[in-house]
Amino acid sequence: MTTETQTTTERRAPLTRERVLGAAVELADRYGIEALSMRRLGTEIGVEAMSLYNHVANKEDVLDGMVDVILGEIDAPPGDGDWKPRLRARILSARRAMLRHPWASGVIVSRRQPSPMMMGYMDGVAGILLQGGFSVDLLHHAMHVLGSRVLGFSQELFDDSGELVQSPEMQALMLQQMIVAFPNISEIVRQVQHDEASVVGAGCDDQFEFEFALDLLLDGLEGRQAREATVAG
Repeated sequence: MTTETQTTTERRAPLTRERVLGAAVELADRYGIEALSMRRLGTEIGVEAMSLYNHVANKEDVLDGMVDVILGEIDAPPGDGDWKPRLRARILSARRAMLRHPWASGVIVSRRQPSPMMMGYMDGVAGILLQGGFSVDLLHHAMHVLGSRVLGFSQELFDDSGELVQSPEMQALMLQQMIVAFPNISEIVRQVQHDEASVVGAGCDDQFEFEFALDLLLDGLEGRQAREATVAG
């Protein structure tokens, strides 16, 4: 079958909400979320933009649906066992979904109201903790402290990727200025630069930092849950 024939077959397939949302996700994956418009989406599918409105209300509805598509990619945890490895596995599955779709975290935080599917996901996370012996009060605090990490991403205070620094000379100049104004942060920068110079691939590793913070939080929650159970007993 030729590519032209495949494209014709795809365009003749019935237009459904699932097809529209799947095409929107693929478009965002290829070109970024900024490229998404109803007109562009219609072109990608091979229909007039007006035809899309039979299946989605507007662009905001498309964005809500795209979030649900991503949530559908997150693996469900095992049905039994200790809460900690179950929750960790689910969160890391969510992170893999976020890494496959780098635009997704930004869309998630932009949503004003959670969809039923998002509520279902959060309810599942809460259920893991309740089944693990958490009180409702500790569960409440746990959900706050885990924050966006339950969805596989975290909102950092600053970008330490170094993408804005274009040359070693500029890095050295900025570091000299930072040492005077911000001596403590400068120690972090100097250590990262030292690690990157001495070990290939060292320095800030996003996956390592995410798992480090996640494990720190889960370890702390495990300790609090154990103390709560001791007092209750």
